Amino acid sequence: MTLPLFPLNTVLFPGCLLDLQIFEARYLDMIGRCMKQGEGFGVVCIHEGEQVGQAPTGIASLGCEALIRDFVQQDNGLLGIRVEGARRFKVRHTEVQKDQLLLGEPTWLSEHADSALAEEDDDLLALLLALGEHPMVKALDMPLAITGRQALANQLGYLLPFTEQDKLDLLAIDSPGQRLDAIQVLLERLQGELFD
Repeated sequence: MTLPLFPLNTVLFPGCLLDLQIFEARYLDMIGRCMKQGEGFGVVCIHEGEQVGQAPTGIASLGCEALIRDFVQQDNGLLGIRVEGARRFKVRHTEVQKDQLLLGEPTWLSEHADSALAEEDDDLLALLLALGEHPMVKALDMPLAITGRQALANQLGYLLPFTEQDKLDLLAIDSPGQRLDAIQVLLERLQGELFD
């Protein structure tokens, strides 16, 4: 099975929403096929190359399936879509089609069972709720009624201003508890950088 890949300068997490503007023919075709077949595509982070034009020469080996949740023809004539992150995957093999669309062979990663929020998560939950007040986050209409540690870890990993590599490292962690611990370490590092 192959999965069409959409390389971006961002990392998508399961359960998180991302707005995209589609204007290149290869991606318009891809979105059309995905919508007809009711399937998703893979969002992978670019290591080397550009988002537009030729397929990038270097992409992350880890990505997140994107399911189309909404679409709109924008005033500028471009197709706007909103996608939701679904399953994580590792890319085993890639090939570039003639139209420069990148295809990958995914190995789907299993998710650990989610666990309920614990008292130790209160500070991180408060941080997520504060982030939810930011206009750019509000515009995404992300569900802020967080019930489990998985959603909390995914949304914080997605929304906080970590580097792409840090986000990829977080996405690679299977356990929600370990992902939250790693987020805490990254936050402490960020705070240290701010006050240095």
